[in-house]
Amino acid sequence: MNHSTLGLRYAARSDVGRRRPENEDAAYASPRLLVVADGMGGHNYGQVASATAIRVLSGAHLDGDPVVALEGAIQQAAQTLKGMADANPALNGMGTTLTAMLFDGSGFALAHVGDSRGYMLRDGVLYQITHDHTLVQSLVDDGRMTPEQAAEHPRRSMLMRALESTGNVSPDVSRRAAFAGDRYLLCSDGLAGVVSPETLHELLTSVADLEQLVTTLVDLANRGGGPDNITCVVADVVAGWSGDGHPIMVGSASADQDARLDQGEGAGGDVPLQTS
Repeated sequence: MNHSTLGLRYAARSDVGRRRPENEDAAYASPRLLVVADGMGGHNYGQVASATAIRVLSGAHLDGDPVVALEGAIQQAAQTLKGMADANPALNGMGTTLTAMLFDGSGFALAHVGDSRGYMLRDGVLYQITHDHTLVQSLVDDGRMTPEQAAEHPRRSMLMRALESTGNVSPDVSRRAAFAGDRYLLCSDGLAGVVSPETLHELLTSVADLEQLVTTLVDLANRGGGPDNITCVVADVVAGWSGDGHPIMVGSASADQDARLDQGEGAGGDVPLQTS
């Protein structure tokens, strides 16, 4: 395979869900960069945090080594949030999860902090490629709680790590090879916490059209009660693809008047979660 011919096809969608008054999620997808952010903070300042993180990453100079470039952009986002909070103390305490992938034509840099998730479908097998930075996941890791108990725990969304207005952030960062036929899903917990891995596997395997796929995923989460904002980015690694698609920004970031790109509300050892 000639890795230099690989490109990305992608789609993204964000929805407020059925119980939240505002959408504090944001996402971005382009031929090189995929990002999902789930904001948090009182008085809707989670919107500010997620939109700012997306704006900084989408506008960063992501040249050179992808891992170094992506981690540097995340550190820049953290400092931007800190500067905003220093200037306006009401913004203290705002933050966001962040799951991002930077593509260089042969592979990805993957960066993750919080409980938004990344999944990879390869050869019919679905893998979760991120690790939740939550209190309940730490208890599962220590053997003090089962995954089933964690899924029902009332504090299952309590984060141990996030991108916050303190200016400090410690993302998990890694390098991953890309192969034609791979399919990736990045999503907020409004999707992953409602739609089961088995259903995700079925849809990622069976729905070819990416716009239809992201619409179906959001609809399923809403039919499951829509308890939170719902955001997802899906991308296919394709051989012989020029990778000249237009960037997409959705959720809180799409309302950010400072965003510098075309906007729209949707377009075009890992452990296996489900085998084919």
